[in-house]
Amino acid sequence: MIGNDIIDTELAKQESNWKREGFLNKIMTSSEQNLIANAINPETMVWYLWSLKEAAYKIYNRQTQIRAYIPLQLKCFDLEFNEVNQYQYAKVLCDGRIYLTTTCITPNYIDTVAVIKKSDFDRIVTLDPNVVILKKNGIPFYYENTVLNPLSKSHHGRFERIVTLL
Repeated sequence: MIGNDIIDTELAKQESNWKREGFLNKIMTSSEQNLIANAINPETMVWYLWSLKEAAYKIYNRQTQIRAYIPLQLKCFDLEFNEVNQYQYAKVLCDGRIYLTTTCITPNYIDTVAVIKKSDFDRIVTLDPNVVILKKNGIPFYYENTVLNPLSKSHHGRFERIVTLL
């Protein structure tokens, strides 16, 4: 299973005032708020954590068929930066399930992919944006060689990414 999220950081700055009173209390746990408060770039940390939650939620939704606004039930932990390939790794806990994430943070966007098993990181493939997407119970799929395969699509502002597992 796979989930993803991409955030256009320029658009996020224009559309959302994450500093407004009560905003972080609605979407971030106290430990996540602490990460934001102590970050070198708090705004990037807000959207990074949000992208972790969104990508993990897409798998949770696929597994459970539960569609709900639950950001406080998605808890980000074990954040780790790999300087070799410039990617962030983290885990997200939701309802007893742990999702693994990898994130690319650039000045223009934050791009997160979530999976269930560490070996799935090696199986991530980006699909062509023109792939025909079908939905079954609101969950996206595509056909390849007459086989229905799951995918995850995210778009925000100038950016879009569609991913699947080989």
